[in-house]
Amino acid sequence: MAAQTLENEQIEAGTSVGMATPRQEFWRLFKQNRLAVAGLVVLAFLLIAAMGGKVLTEWMVTFNPETVRLADKLRAPLSGVSELIRPEDVPRLGFYLMGTDNLGRDVFARMLQGSFVSLSIGFVAIGISTFIGILLGGLAGFYGNLRVGVISVDTLIMRFTDVMLCFPTFFLILTVVALLPPSIYNIMIVIGVTSWMGTARFVRAEFLALREQDFVVAATALGLPERRIIFLHMVPNAIAPVLVSATISVASAILTESALSFLGFGVPPPFATWGNILSDGKAFIFDAPWLFYIPGLAILVVVLAFNLVGEGMREAMDPKLRERR
Repeated sequence: MAAQTLENEQIEAGTSVGMATPRQEFWRLFKQNRLAVAGLVVLAFLLIAAMGGKVLTEWMVTFNPETVRLADKLRAPLSGVSELIRPEDVPRLGFYLMGTDNLGRDVFARMLQGSFVSLSIGFVAIGISTFIGILLGGLAGFYGNLRVGVISVDTLIMRFTDVMLCFPTFFLILTVVALLPPSIYNIMIVIGVTSWMGTARFVRAEFLALREQDFVVAATALGLPERRIIFLHMVPNAIAPVLVSATISVASAILTESALSFLGFGVPPPFATWGNILSDGKAFIFDAPWLFYIPGLAILVVVLAFNLVGEGMREAMDPKLRERR
């Protein structure tokens, strides 16, 4: 009896140890990719800096990115503050951590504000594109056999997707932004409504595969409503590749916004973004190189971090990629 009890306890212990939830298994595999973990640490630091910068630049006068200090224009990083500046305008650090621009504005304060603006545009724009992609891809994958006149829903949506893919995305965004009044919200919407094509194709492919699975067939046979089948059974199982695509797309959205701001079609003043800081510094590339390499390096690191995290998520979710490692 005691031996039987001991055996049962060993079986239960082994089962409890061996059974990991999908989230735990994903995190275990993700942690094995050191580059992905490093990218995640960078993104966490950027998020903290963006939120802290939002508080500093709005509630502390000394870190106001719009304050003009002509007496301290083109100061190098870590340089002291001029004695001609009023005490209430002096940064609390006592020096300019990242120098100043041609108007004497604190580059560190502008970079903090730019991080919040760039992240906001990236996340909101990709949220819009992901919603559109899931909607159209789900319709094409689930209701693809329905016909609208002589053409099926799947064919109609996919041909529209192909037409959108034919246009160079950046030039399409540039054209639309040039026609609209300058606004941070217009930038978010335009990037979002021109970046959904990849997500739609991902979701359609997943829905076509899931539609033939036993649990979907059983749910349909039980007479469950279609919206319940789609949102409770199919979308959760199709969301993994969408999350990976969205993570990488955030980097593309930040890069697109930076390029638009660099060309003068992005977020209008007084908001500071990494793109317009880079644009303002291009005239002083030899006299004040920090105005060029600080925002350029920030864009490089953030885009690289998002790509590393996205690749790490893709490897942790794809069994075929896990077997190759």
